[in-house]
Amino acid sequence: MNPINPVVISTWYHGEKANEVAARVLSEKGSALDAVVAGAAVSEEDPDVMDVGYGGLPDEDGTVTLDAAVVGSDGRSGSVAGMEGVVHAAAVARKVMEETKHAMIVGEGAKRFAIKMGFEEKNLLSEEARHRWLEWKKDPEKPTAWLGEHSLHETLGIVAMDQSGDLAGACTTSGEAWKIHGRVGDSPIIGAGLYVDNGVGGAAATGAGKEIISVCGSFLIVEKMRGGMSPQEACEHTLRRIIDRHGGDADFQVGFVALRKDGETGAASIQRPFEFALFKNDENRLIKAKAILEKQTDFYKTYLRNG
Repeated sequence: MNPINPVVISTWYHGEKANEVAARVLSEKGSALDAVVAGAAVSEEDPDVMDVGYGGLPDEDGTVTLDAAVVGSDGRSGSVAGMEGVVHAAAVARKVMEETKHAMIVGEGAKRFAIKMGFEEKNLLSEEARHRWLEWKKDPEKPTAWLGEHSLHETLGIVAMDQSGDLAGACTTSGEAWKIHGRVGDSPIIGAGLYVDNGVGGAAATGAGKEIISVCGSFLIVEKMRGGMSPQEACEHTLRRIIDRHGGDADFQVGFVALRKDGETGAASIQRPFEFALFKNDENRLIKAKAILEKQTDFYKTYLRNG
């Protein structure tokens, strides 16, 4: 059988660098799972990516906790949630999948497991993230996760197809800034932040975790592709499902990327902006996704002004 041209799709601007590494793995005949975990590590290690890994914005107590999941082409999956002190959360999630019979390990247990698996402990709170947390703390009008305020959620979701035509995905995040300690979002929940069916396709999410969980977003996209929708149609259908739950409008952001078994891709979001990175036909591009509601999030305007 002739090798298939690999495809990698991932969320946000930092997905471009993640794609480069994932594509390199695929060019060396690595598996789709190897590729997505390697790609995720790029965002996890980058202190300028303040929603993933080292440098991620902390919870209200000033503690950085990470959530991540992986799904392999064989249908197995693993995840970690609320993990402190270990930067490569997606790789730890892979170890949960490969070395245990568990679906998810959380909190202190996830950290202990990671160290037992040979991962190094590290202080995940960068100086920039600490500075922003201290500024938030002293703001008398600060947004708070207790009241359901929304942040930008630049989670890294990545789905790849290797030269054998097999699919895998990873999703990794430090979660919502200033969240309640112990809060878990959609990213480590299989079917919400990430889902892959090797016979159909895969999808990954970014944005307001509660909303993505409420419709089992990534699973719904894959099921709609199974039923005949294109990846683009499936992403848009799922976003409209979320919007309809709020009376036809939404003051938060959710974005999806999807990859079908035949290599066709799709991406969309509720509001502008949402960018995704696509590696296909040996070209890696950053692309602006279609927004269902033609407006720009108020939070993002503030982020651009103050970030």
